[in-house]
Amino acid sequence: MLSTYTNPVYSYSRSKDQQSGTVTHHKVVIIGGGPAGLSMAIDLAKQGVESVILDDNNTVSVGSRAICFAKRTLEIMNRYGCAERMVSKGITWKKGKVFFGDEKVYEFDLLPEKHHKLPAFINLQQYYFEEYLVDVIETLSEVDLRWKNNVQVVDAQTDINLLTVDTPDGTYQISCDYLIVADGANSPIRTKLGLESKGQVFQDRFLIADVVMKADFPTERWFWFEPPFHPEQSALLHRQADNVWRIDLQLGWDADPEWEKREENIRPRIEAMLGPDKHFDLEWASVYTFQCRKMDDFIHKRVIFVGDAAHQVSPFGARGANGAVQSVENLAWKLCRVLNQTASPLLLRTYNDERQFAAEENILNSTRATDFITPKSTMSKVLRNATLELAKNYPFARPLINSGRLSTPCTYRNSTLNTPDRDTFNNVLIPGSPILDAPVNKNEVASWLLDWVGNHFVIMVAKGSKEQDKLLAELAKITDLEVLLISHDQQSANLRGITQLTDTQGLLHQRYDLSEGTAYLFRPDQVITARWRQPAINDITEAMQRALGHQLDEAQ
Repeated sequence: MLSTYTNPVYSYSRSKDQQSGTVTHHKVVIIGGGPAGLSMAIDLAKQGVESVILDDNNTVSVGSRAICFAKRTLEIMNRYGCAERMVSKGITWKKGKVFFGDEKVYEFDLLPEKHHKLPAFINLQQYYFEEYLVDVIETLSEVDLRWKNNVQVVDAQTDINLLTVDTPDGTYQISCDYLIVADGANSPIRTKLGLESKGQVFQDRFLIADVVMKADFPTERWFWFEPPFHPEQSALLHRQADNVWRIDLQLGWDADPEWEKREENIRPRIEAMLGPDKHFDLEWASVYTFQCRKMDDFIHKRVIFVGDAAHQVSPFGARGANGAVQSVENLAWKLCRVLNQTASPLLLRTYNDERQFAAEENILNSTRATDFITPKSTMSKVLRNATLELAKNYPFARPLINSGRLSTPCTYRNSTLNTPDRDTFNNVLIPGSPILDAPVNKNEVASWLLDWVGNHFVIMVAKGSKEQDKLLAELAKITDLEVLLISHDQQSANLRGITQLTDTQGLLHQRYDLSEGTAYLFRPDQVITARWRQPAINDITEAMQRALGHQLDEAQ
C-alpha cells in the first residue's frame, strides 16, 4: 500500500510531575490524544483553564478514518483557530447523488443558502485534522500534551481522581479534580472502571478502501444501492485531499475480514467499480461492522466520558467525529465555569442530559440508515427497492431514502438551561439552537457573526431607540458577557464595552427575525439560550443564571 501522508512522530519527554517525586495535582487531566481529547484541551484553554493530555502513542491517526467534517464542527474549529487550514486543505462539497442500480434516483444540496463563512461539509483525512489540532496546542501554554504516557490505573474517588501513568522512564502518579476520558470506542479506562457502553451490533461488514488516483468525478457524495459492479450490495464514493478517494463497499455478514483486507482481494472489487483501465494505488483499507451504542451515564463520580468512549455510531452519516467535537464543546464551557465557581456544580449534569439526547438522536438516525442500507428481511428489501423506484419520479419518496442522513447539529430544545420564549418569532431558530451564521461588517471591514460569538456569553441586541443606551451600559458591566449591537447601517457613537456590527445585507435581521430592540443570548458554546423582543436587564441576568444551572440548586 502506498501512503500519501507521513505520520509525524512526536517526542516523549519527562514531565515536571515525574521529576517532582510527589503526586502533583491538576484541575483537569484528559486521557486520549484523538479528535475529542485534543479538542477538549483547546476549548478549555480558550476559556482560561489548564489541562494535561496523556496519550499512549506518539503520532496521529494511522489511516484516514473519519473524513467528513460538517459545518457545525468547522464552526467550532473556527473558535479553535484551525478551520481556515482545514477548509484550505480539505475538499469542500455540499451535493450528493443516490443511485439504484446504474440509474440516478435523485440528488441533494446540503446548503443551498448562500452567505455562510463555512461550507456544508469538507472531506479531510483524520490524520490531518489531528495534526492541525496538535499544532494549535503547541501554541497554547495552558495545555501540557504528554506523548507515550499510558494510564494504567484510575482510582476514581468522590472528590478526586488518582492516576498511575506508565512511561518509557517508568511510572508516576498524578491527581486531578476532573478526569476527561477520550480514549476511543473500546475505551480501556471505561473497562478498568467496570462501566459499559450498551447498544447494537449490526450483522453486516463493510470494506473501507482509500485509493490514490487522478479522476474527473465531480466533488460530490455518490451512493449506490445494488450497483451493477457490486450486485446485491451498496457502495459509496467520496473524494479526499491529495487525490485520495474513499470507497465503501458492503460485503455481507459472512465475509472474512482478514481475507477481504488483502490487497489482492480488494483490487478486483475496485477495478469492477472504476473500470479496468483506471490506475490507482491502495493507501489504506479496513473492514468494519456497524455498531451503535452508548453509556447510560457519561459521568462517573468525577470522571467524564467524551467522544467514542461515551457514544459510538456507524460511519454512514458522518456522526462520529462530528458528534464527538460537539460533545466536547458542550462540556468545556460548563466545566470551566464550575471550576471558576461561577456556575452550580450541578451544571455538569446537563452535559449528560443534553448529550444523551444528542447521542440518542445520532443513534436513531444511524440505525435507520443501517436498516435501510441492509434490509433484515425479504419484505423490508421489497419495500426499500419500491421506495427507490418511486423516488426517481416522485419527490415525496425521496425523504424516505436513507443512505446515511448526514450529520446536523443537535438542538437542545428541552434543555433545563433554556429560558422559554415569551415572545413570538417567525424563524426556524429556538432556544437550544446552535448559531446561524450571517455576514456583518465592523468599521466597514467584512466579517461574520460566527467570529464574534463563543467562549463567553454573548448578548446580541438589535439597535433600538436612544433609551436602549442605558440597557447597553448595564450589560457592558456584566462579567463573562460580551455585547454585540446590530444595526442596519450607521453605527452609534462610541459605546464603551460594546462591539458594534453592521448588517449591511440584511441577512442577520432576516435569519434571526430581528426588530428594534430584539435580543438573543448565546451560551459560550454558541447555542441560543434565550431571546426577547424588548428585554429588561433582569430578563438577561436571570437567563444567564438559568444557563449557569443555578435554578438546579433551588430545585434540590
